[in-house]
Amino acid sequence: MKTPPALHICTDCGARSPRWQGQCPRCKAWNTLQEAPKSSPVRRDIRPISSPVSLTEGGDAPASAWTTGLSGLDEVLGGGLMPGASMLVGGEPGIGKSTLLLQLAAQAAGGVRRVVYVSGEESLGQIKARAQRLEALVPGLDALSTNRLEDVLAMLEAGTPPALLIVDSVQTVSTEESDGLPGSVSQVRTVATRLVESCKQLNCCLILVGHVTKDGSIAGPKLLEHMVDTVLSLEGDRQHMFRLLRVQKNRFGPSNELLVFQMEQRGLTVVPDPSTYFLGDRDPSLSGTALVMALDGYRPFAVEVQALATKSFLAMPRRTVLGFDANRLHLLLAVLEKRLRLPLGQFDIYTKIGGGLRLQDPGLDLGVVAAVLSSFLDKPLPERAVLWGEVDLNGQVRPVLGQDVRDRQARRLGYSPILTPRSADTPQGVTNVAELAKLLFGNVGSSTPNLEVDHSPRA
Repeated sequence: MKTPPALHICTDCGARSPRWQGQCPRCKAWNTLQEAPKSSPVRRDIRPISSPVSLTEGGDAPASAWTTGLSGLDEVLGGGLMPGASMLVGGEPGIGKSTLLLQLAAQAAGGVRRVVYVSGEESLGQIKARAQRLEALVPGLDALSTNRLEDVLAMLEAGTPPALLIVDSVQTVSTEESDGLPGSVSQVRTVATRLVESCKQLNCCLILVGHVTKDGSIAGPKLLEHMVDTVLSLEGDRQHMFRLLRVQKNRFGPSNELLVFQMEQRGLTVVPDPSTYFLGDRDPSLSGTALVMALDGYRPFAVEVQALATKSFLAMPRRTVLGFDANRLHLLLAVLEKRLRLPLGQFDIYTKIGGGLRLQDPGLDLGVVAAVLSSFLDKPLPERAVLWGEVDLNGQVRPVLGQDVRDRQARRLGYSPILTPRSADTPQGVTNVAELAKLLFGNVGSSTPNLEVDHSPRA
């Protein structure tokens, strides 16, 4: 067995150091660090506590989920909250995590179940003020303001355990069992492990709130996402009224689900049908706009792709993208310039997705192409036209995930024409960008945009 490294302890302040040094790093006293006695490893007899049994004969009956009070949230979670399950909710600061969970706590309590909301960031007065604003002051909802894990565990062991425990957030809770500051990897791992184990033993549903880093991932060890049963992410632009709740992992139901919320004065409300929620007051008579049936998770909804092509006076034309990958725009412009012989290299191109959305759907390609052509030629698309499809480097239009789901939603909303990749199921579709341009705008090669185009070679 590997010998543990020597540990030096200050005789004045008790500070620990992995190596000896003349001055204590904490109290600055000299010659006070002494090597701690090494303890011999303890050998334990390994005795089996349990043995495997047949699943057809033994084992406990599966627990049934209970409703959260929010119908849309029950659907994406696979039926509601499962006793003994653990969930992790992540999101940027100020996006609405605490608001949503306090609403959930009030709905779940409803005077029937006991719910405890633990906050390491707010005082009891702040929690109560927010609950009053959200009309979430209901019987059965208790609050605890603490940063110590020992207080939370003592509350769980005293009396009847709650049906739901919400910890906001796991990065603000620390324990004496682990070294490091609150939010460090060791502290987060220890706190989450103890909470998950205790709640499973008490059959209590646990919801942990996690901070995110600047790249959008949940702060702390990756082990945190493996420990819990469900991982949710609350996203959106704080300048807009909508919020997207994504299910990234779910052991009790499908993952990649999506739920749309709208921020109001009294909290977040579920958008029952987000199919056309992101269109706003769209004017289809304007050029440079295209309607795309996007798919995020398993929910199709219509979004507007906007483009603006204007003559450039710079040596390198601008390419600005909001809402999707900028590299995809560069690829699509290169395809249009190559296959349709359009002088897009002399134009500034600005593109965005309406409503402040951010999507990674490859089906947006065909909509971006149509919007750029519409702005370049200054001709609007048909009023009820909808598109989706992936464009490859040869200008071919390829099918994307969820073809049938998108098609059913587009027909339900009454869109026509529906321009999709051609296949055996959709023989009326398009095969390449040249066919799309001819179908929408006629012969593009002979069309001249209203803007003057300088065809002379650049120096």
